[in-house]
Amino acid sequence: MHSWKNALLYIFGIGVSNLGNWIYLVAINLLVLHMTGSPAAVAGLFIIRPLATLLTNSWAGSIIDRMNKRKLMISTDIIRGVLIATIPFMSSVWGIYIIMFLINVAGSFFGPTSMTYVTKLIPTEERKRFNAWSSFTTSGAVLLGPAISGLLIAYTDIRISIVINAVSFFICALVIYFLPDVDGEELDGSKRNVITMKTLLQDWIAVIDFGKAAKYFMLVYLLFQCAMLLGFALDSQEATFIKQVLLLGDEDYGLLISVAGAGYLAGSAAASLSVKWLSLRMFIGAGVLLSSAGYMIFYAASGLVTAVIGFIIFGFFSSYANAGFTTFFQNQVPIDLMGRFTSVTRMLEGMLQIALTLLLGFAADVWSLQAVCLIGAGAAVLISVVLWGVIYAPSKVRYYESDKVTATGIH
Repeated sequence: MHSWKNALLYIFGIGVSNLGNWIYLVAINLLVLHMTGSPAAVAGLFIIRPLATLLTNSWAGSIIDRMNKRKLMISTDIIRGVLIATIPFMSSVWGIYIIMFLINVAGSFFGPTSMTYVTKLIPTEERKRFNAWSSFTTSGAVLLGPAISGLLIAYTDIRISIVINAVSFFICALVIYFLPDVDGEELDGSKRNVITMKTLLQDWIAVIDFGKAAKYFMLVYLLFQCAMLLGFALDSQEATFIKQVLLLGDEDYGLLISVAGAGYLAGSAAASLSVKWLSLRMFIGAGVLLSSAGYMIFYAASGLVTAVIGFIIFGFFSSYANAGFTTFFQNQVPIDLMGRFTSVTRMLEGMLQIALTLLLGFAADVWSLQAVCLIGAGAAVLISVVLWGVIYAPSKVRYYESDKVTATGIH
């Protein structure tokens, strides 16, 4: 009971932060589009995060695994809140890019840190249920955030939405302050190693050695991430597709994001209620395949109705995919290596995301935007089919049974 009290407190804090993020997402896209009138400038926003990840995550994991997770999460939330609060005072899009880069550098620390913290906080047998409820909260933010942002933009100013996001980070930091310190005496000052180039090299070798030992886990990880990264690359063209191909307005853009949030909310609720009946393999395999199919339907759309259907399908099954894969990841990666593994792999993912986003952008300039996006979505569907086959290989069932997972994972 006590563990679930802490779990719910954590979910609340992250939920508030996610709500602020989605209020902010709509606002920052429209702010940059209004400032520049350039779809390329908006696409540039989607390059900043992987670029920050690329430049930070080669060394961030070494710090994360050696620092107190709770204190690090609080610090990064406060830093992000302060930085976001400065955006409304920026008159140059380049100033906004720089601030967003710094925000994402701080975020490069928060993501892997929170993954490690939650893995320590939540018992193994409760992780799938926790991740499903966490997805439910996230989906609520996806649904409410754009709707709230749309109202704020309609009746106040775009910059108000950005200020609200800054406040949400401060609230999240306060909530985390009241959570337990899962590291205890493990990481007191006398036990920390100085981070040197030799330390970084040793940490990279440890990650590589784990990858070599956990071949099946790495195969599932790579297939899942490839499908997701194709989706993220397609997201960079989402606003442009809605406005220039479907010929819809700003209000419709916010509506479609809210519809995706509604689908995600419904999917998360269904996932939360079905954790006892659906296997982890079903969560991941069906979730990735059907969410990729949702992308395909959306980019095949010629009008609002088909686009809405695609967004609902994508949103509904994304919640299953994310909850399932997060549980699989937590069960397979050793806790003492999790920060370093997450940081290193996110750096590599950042490189691939930049390449895919740029490739998609350049291809859309040469050929039809809709055709290019359909090819990308089709590739995601194909990868999802391969992933389904890998997950349902009869000899690999032990990787998805929580009672056979130890603190160091199955290799």
